[in-house]
Amino acid sequence: MICVAITGSLPKKSDNPAVPITVPEQIESTQAAFEAGASVCHAHVRNDDETPSADPERFARLKEGIEKHCPGMLIQFSTGGRSGAGRARGGMLSLCPDMASLSVGSNNFPNRVYENPPDLVSWLAQEMKSRAIKPEVEAFDLSHILQAKSMVDKGEITGPPYIQFVMGVTNAMPADRDVFNYYITTVKRLFGDVPWCAAGIGKHQAELNRWAAQAGGHLRTGLEDNIRMDRHTLAPSNAALVERAVEICQENGRRIASPTEARRILGLGE
Repeated sequence: MICVAITGSLPKKSDNPAVPITVPEQIESTQAAFEAGASVCHAHVRNDDETPSADPERFARLKEGIEKHCPGMLIQFSTGGRSGAGRARGGMLSLCPDMASLSVGSNNFPNRVYENPPDLVSWLAQEMKSRAIKPEVEAFDLSHILQAKSMVDKGEITGPPYIQFVMGVTNAMPADRDVFNYYITTVKRLFGDVPWCAAGIGKHQAELNRWAAQAGGHLRTGLEDNIRMDRHTLAPSNAALVERAVEICQENGRRIASPTEARRILGLGE
């Protein structure tokens, strides 16, 4: 599976003109990424001034557009902490996307603490569970994988968990191959043969794509995490980053999952 993180909360047009900000831009960019091979869309929304937003109305318009132009694509809403405070982070879950991100613990970011208090994490998990939304556990640290195990044991997360390793965030877990391998070992020890994904931030995006393709995982790419093709070249689109991820999969003998196959991998209805 290839997940495209189309916008995020930080990149702006001044960083890369290809970053889609408005809902129509996001829909168009997602469609191109979908046609290039992405089966999952990880979505944030922005205000008109490019600042992060958790506005359910914007999420609703984005969801409607993706469903129309990218039939079958899995839609994953972000409940990340840059877009809102407290339970406002989950205000869009009433729209019942296929998936939503779930950060289960706190960690440092480049210039702030990414706070995920236990009571908020439990509330977000319950909101997802009550609406049959598949959580994607975002693991910024080894402890987050262990916390996911605790939540599974308590019934806060149901079914086989889907965990994404996030590596390369400044002041959080670096892109370290030994740690990456231990993450995989830990997931298999705690949960068995469940699907997992990896995301590399900035210059580590293609590197983590390769590691995941080689190790049997799934890939995340997109302008949220990385605005460049290389040190000297801005990425012209989300689709271009997806095309690179597809090439990495093919180089490692991995076939790209269709949206129907992605739903089957994650145990979701077609």
